Amino acid sequence: MIPKILLIYTGGTIGMVKDFETGELRAFDFDQLLSRIPELTQLDCEIHSMSFESPIDSSDMNPECWVKIAETVEDHYDQFDGFVVLHGSDTMSYSSSALSFMLENLSKPVIFTGSQLPIGDLRTDAKENLITSIQIASLQNKGVAVIKEVCLYFEYKLYRANRTTKINAEHFEAFSSLNYPTLAESGVHLKVHHEYLLKPKKKRLIVHKNLDPNIALIKLFPGITENMVKCILTNPRIKAVVLETYGAGNAPTVKWFEKALKNAIESGKIIVNVTQCSGGSVIMGRYQTSSHLKNLGIISGKDITTEAALAKLMFLLGSNIEAKVFKTIYEASLRGEMS
Repeated sequence: MIPKILLIYTGGTIGMVKDFETGELRAFDFDQLLSRIPELTQLDCEIHSMSFESPIDSSDMNPECWVKIAETVEDHYDQFDGFVVLHGSDTMSYSSSALSFMLENLSKPVIFTGSQLPIGDLRTDAKENLITSIQIASLQNKGVAVIKEVCLYFEYKLYRANRTTKINAEHFEAFSSLNYPTLAESGVHLKVHHEYLLKPKKKRLIVHKNLDPNIALIKLFPGITENMVKCILTNPRIKAVVLETYGAGNAPTVKWFEKALKNAIESGKIIVNVTQCSGGSVIMGRYQTSSHLKNLGIISGKDITTEAALAKLMFLLGSNIEAKVFKTIYEASLRGEMS
């Protein structure tokens, strides 16, 4: 039997066409997909599509929408062999990272893709991204899916979703995965790097739908003030904070900063240390400027991306993980998101 693939259109540039009379962009009718991209008929798979009732721009993406995507996969999991999620590129790394945590024991491909130009544009990158994403989602070996994780495909490269960051707003090569190799590359041949793929154990899919967004992000910068830091750390509604530090996890050593962190932790707040650098890892204790963070018991994000760090926090907080084991669980790789 040929693989059955479900396209899930959430919104974003890839699903837009230009009205050449007015010049405006409008949502594309995915029921007319084959008439727009007849090349899809050459793929050895059966393609079905569905759209959000009200497609949203990726700037409006939120945890409720992530749950909607996860539920769509859950509801159609037994009927389809793979899923392609069409999504705006601006927040695609956040959404795909979140889905990687929400879909536990995933044994089928969930491929996120989008485009920098609308599907109806003459020079669009949408067609290649869409066609190859569908082809990747339909890859099988003896009837078993080759890809068994949440991925992101863009401009000839397949990445582990929770390792990606959008790095460019203008180039077609919009994403990068600096801390983990590409999973596949599309050229004259579609080359899959099997050694880098997740190999999950055969278990029943569990879909986690409880996400807690009561978190914050503090990006350090020279001149950051005590008032600004305290404003976030003393907010009673904030349960956890991702601290974007310098280099290998370094931060100011001034007394007020250390005291603010100490008070926050003692009040029950969770603090995760991630690096501002696009590549590399947090190694607390390597320099004196990170030893105080290590001594406070701050969680090391290691080489996790900020996008995945935030998604992982929402996921674990929503799972009601006990405080005494939270650090241990966070610092463990759950879906291949950290080395």
